[in-house]
Amino acid sequence: MTTLSPVLAGPVLRKTDRQQLSLWMATSVAPEKLQVMLMMNGDTTFDDIPQHQVVQISAKLWIVQFHNHLAISDSNKFCYDIVWRDNHSSVLSEDIRYSGLNHVEVQLSDKADYILHGSCRNPHDKPEDSLIQADVLFEKTRMASGAHTLPDIMLLSGDQIYADHVAGPMLVAIHQVIKLLELPHEKFVGIDINSSKQLYRSSTPIYTRDSLLPHYQDQTSWLKRVTGKLETPIFSSRECENHLITFSEFLAMYLLVWSPELWTAIGFDQIEPCSSSQDNKLLPRHKELWKTEKQRLVHFATGLTRVRRVMAHIPTYMIFDDHDVTDDWNLTVGWEQAAYNNPFSKRIIGNALLGYLICQGWGNNPLQMSKDWQQDLTRLFSNAQRQNELDLAIHDQLVNQLIRYEKWHYCIDSKPKVVVLDTRTRRWRSESKFNKPSGLMDWEAMVEFQQELLNLDSVIVVSPAPMFGVKFIETLQSIATKLGNPLIIDAENWMAHPGSANTLLSIFTHTKTPKNFVILSGDVHYSFMYDIKLRYKQTDSHIYQITCSGIKNEFPEPLLTICDTLDKWLYTPRSPLNWFTKRKRLKIYKRKPEPAHHNRLVNKSGLGLVKLDTEGKPLEVSVLHGDGSKTRFPETKVES
Repeated sequence: MTTLSPVLAGPVLRKTDRQQLSLWMATSVAPEKLQVMLMMNGDTTFDDIPQHQVVQISAKLWIVQFHNHLAISDSNKFCYDIVWRDNHSSVLSEDIRYSGLNHVEVQLSDKADYILHGSCRNPHDKPEDSLIQADVLFEKTRMASGAHTLPDIMLLSGDQIYADHVAGPMLVAIHQVIKLLELPHEKFVGIDINSSKQLYRSSTPIYTRDSLLPHYQDQTSWLKRVTGKLETPIFSSRECENHLITFSEFLAMYLLVWSPELWTAIGFDQIEPCSSSQDNKLLPRHKELWKTEKQRLVHFATGLTRVRRVMAHIPTYMIFDDHDVTDDWNLTVGWEQAAYNNPFSKRIIGNALLGYLICQGWGNNPLQMSKDWQQDLTRLFSNAQRQNELDLAIHDQLVNQLIRYEKWHYCIDSKPKVVVLDTRTRRWRSESKFNKPSGLMDWEAMVEFQQELLNLDSVIVVSPAPMFGVKFIETLQSIATKLGNPLIIDAENWMAHPGSANTLLSIFTHTKTPKNFVILSGDVHYSFMYDIKLRYKQTDSHIYQITCSGIKNEFPEPLLTICDTLDKWLYTPRSPLNWFTKRKRLKIYKRKPEPAHHNRLVNKSGLGLVKLDTEGKPLEVSVLHGDGSKTRFPETKVES
């Protein structure tokens, strides 16, 4: 492509209801040349994009977080488009609209009783991209002439990107996008490579970037002290050979996982590695891996047209989990001290949060984020325009602010109310041992959570990690912790920390909290559902743990089948092990999936679909798999 598309990614419909419209997009032209066209209540308006809702990243890239008042009076629908300011013709590709429509048509609702949800979308993983099934659902629903309503919202509960598990061809594509869009460089401290210019020119081959990542002396693990292997990588992912480092790399990856435009612009099909010391150097042992990953990424890119169309049509909300930043992010106090006391690892984490803020966090709560961050972002990037490099002092100051920020959580004022939790940055840190897993939320965060629940009849809670998990797997995590290596199998779950676990159970049993909790989770790369009832409370209160993971990821087999089988054998209602680990205030029932399956855990990538009744109880819980099949969790329960 000799000319870039005006809209490189998006528009993504973000926080939108009858009172407000929020759109995220990345443009290659100055947004003052564009307008947002709205058709509602029989009228058409053309709204300018205010300067304070724009962040100019480079001479070829602007990030827009458009947010405007919306007043829908007598309809549950409106249409929008992105048009040229001078002639009002659309700048969007025709394939972003559904057949027979001239504009993007959005169905609005003040409810949240029909939800799509999911997490863990790894572009080069083997399964099909399950987000495409949302587009299939939308097409079928529209062909039915309104016989069924569309989902109200889509909730993405973490790992929208995999910053720590990047395919070799994806890293090369990211660097091509950086060059094409002239994204800014940055300087480093605490590493021999002193800038991103030097990093990109480095002769380090693809799949060996982990050699650049920092290490620390882990004195907290008795096992490592005994073996003498104290040297420990801060970035602990087993597949971090191409870990993202710079802000521009994080930003480019977001553009590539949400839109097909840049894949075509960089000619991804023609990108090949070389064996010389030039860019894209590939060692012979990695040739087959490169070939496999490239085939998967080419296939992934073919589905992005449909993914972009879905995200343009449904209000979409997001929250981070570890892979949006790095594996084991803030898992223990020891990890935090090592990561944040090293200037290079601290910068990488800060760059990940900056990318999250601009591409995900801003759209969840546009007014709050604009108030808190607009001035700082403008200062950082306006300084970068002159030399195409981020100012070191301003960059470091912003990283410090991002790491300390405590307003990533948010609520959606729907019926029922949706409460989205930040389980990563406000941890209940262990005071006894540095290598003991932290609680997923600290006392203050739990109190704030409870305040959001008071006097509600029902609520939807988005917790990236399941609040009630698989006991056998949690036992393995506990054993790894006792052996002094909690990072080895991600020993983080709500029950791993006594303080957060007991506080959570107290919230559920409080007299003024909702009768019906629906908990939507992901993270674990398999799907399941539990029905949970309060054991000593004479009410009809219920908790429903619904876990769907991942959108494009699966758990290793046969490992999951073994874990599922042992969980059924070892933790039956009459098992002594189950009695010792029983959550004594709760009765937990496992739903058996259909089609008939001997396992309770579904190891097949998919996107969750949940329908609720008027009391906030699940009417339908399903998983839409990437291959077009569907798994249901009917109301047949087996006590745990």
